[in-house]
Amino acid sequence: MLEIKNLTGSIINNDYAILENLSLTIPNGEVHVIMGPNGTGKSTLAKLIMGHYMYEVNSGDILLDGESILHLSVDERAKKGIFLCMQDPTVIEGVSNSEFLRTARSSITSEKVNLYSFIKDMESGMKEVGLDSNMLHRSLNQGFSGGEKKKNEILQMKVLKPKMIILDELDSGLDVDSLKIVCDNINQYMMDNKDASLLIITHYPRILEYIKPDYVHILKDGHIQKTGDIQLAFDIEKSGYSGINDIAGDESHE
Repeated sequence: MLEIKNLTGSIINNDYAILENLSLTIPNGEVHVIMGPNGTGKSTLAKLIMGHYMYEVNSGDILLDGESILHLSVDERAKKGIFLCMQDPTVIEGVSNSEFLRTARSSITSEKVNLYSFIKDMESGMKEVGLDSNMLHRSLNQGFSGGEKKKNEILQMKVLKPKMIILDELDSGLDVDSLKIVCDNINQYMMDNKDASLLIITHYPRILEYIKPDYVHILKDGHIQKTGDIQLAFDIEKSGYSGINDIAGDESHE
């Protein structure tokens, strides 16, 4: 589904490459995890996939279902089925949560959304992710706690029904109970959408106690240095990234 080929990327108008010759393939229905030290390019990768205006691809390619997406804008990539759960979700004052979600769904499907059925679906969805229904009518993320913002991101995922989901440090700002709730919703979504793929970007393996990955990749010095199963994440937590060469795993995964 998602193929990253020899990707080199940087902040726009900056000669320093944050990612260098990174290659990664995520087939339909698989869960992949990227871990790595601070500043190594994990969030940069997510932004390059999504088409963030402050980042640019210097060389290489990103393909979705065999087609390059480099020429597509952020909204066009979203319409293709890519979804990014942001590390720090944006606050938009004056735009209600319901208005935002309804407009987003209409934009993705190119169909008019029935208000009554939409509100009923949203109330049900908010209950599933553990949000109070009155948050549906509040400005997007305004006054939301860190955990509430992350739950709202998962609500957006359920509404937009993407096929390539990127979770950028979803577990930051979540207590144990909230993490379990959002992971339960993600697992259910993956069960209901067998072809959907998931890329989890995280510092810690705690989230992997709830969402079981097919592969774990260690990103360091701008490229993937080692690939393994879930045990690789636990080994890194125990030994740290400085001892990565002594930990079992493949050198790359393409």
